[in-house]
Amino acid sequence: MTFCIGIKTKNGLVGLSDSRITSGNETTSSKKVFTVNREKHSFFIMTSGLRSVRDKAITYFSEVIEKQDESFTKLFHAVNEFGNQVKVVAREDKKFLEEAGLHFNLFSIIGGQLEHDTEPKLYLLYPQGNWIEIRKGTPFVIIGNTGFGNPVLKRSLHHEDSLEYALRCAFLAFDATRISANDVDFPIDTVVLKNDEYFITEKRFEQKELEHISAFWNNRLKNAIAELPADILNSAIGEENQTVEKEEA
Repeated sequence: MTFCIGIKTKNGLVGLSDSRITSGNETTSSKKVFTVNREKHSFFIMTSGLRSVRDKAITYFSEVIEKQDESFTKLFHAVNEFGNQVKVVAREDKKFLEEAGLHFNLFSIIGGQLEHDTEPKLYLLYPQGNWIEIRKGTPFVIIGNTGFGNPVLKRSLHHEDSLEYALRCAFLAFDATRISANDVDFPIDTVVLKNDEYFITEKRFEQKELEHISAFWNNRLKNAIAELPADILNSAIGEENQTVEKEEA
């Protein structure tokens, strides 16, 4: 399993992924983000699924980029081509993987801006090669372990938020997942693309660099629960005690 999130705001895109790779009882770390930075031509791909499928599709796609990069003038052109390469890998490997008891799956988050895009775009690509665009109505998408980070984002994140705020939300969604799932962990890789800058800033963070944020958030949550204006709930405790006392009498 993995955790990758892409966020679209009015100011650009934010992406974050963990790096844990689980194979049986063994765990290792490996980068799950592929980036391209060229003149007026920048995008990233984050993936969740079988590592072998991911590496093969990225390798095939890299060859296409080297030969046909200039023919992609909008991001969806590149998304379509990466989808084509995923289909090629499926034709080559899917049957053999399934015979070995492995499920062919490669979900991808692709974000970026090419020269004819009016703004950065964000897409979710399915294993079948089809895709959807992530828009401001629901400005984020998670692949991999999706359940634990959603509550933070749905309560807190909006398209109008700053990139700094979006990155904080992305980290808290990852942190909630990390605490709840043993197959998601540090280090994490982040990517940021500002509107019309055509350059993706990429950075890796180790746990020791960010553990103070996790501790701060945990303490704030505990204090917020203690300070909830929830006296009405206390009546449930009182009524329960009264019921027990009457039954004992």
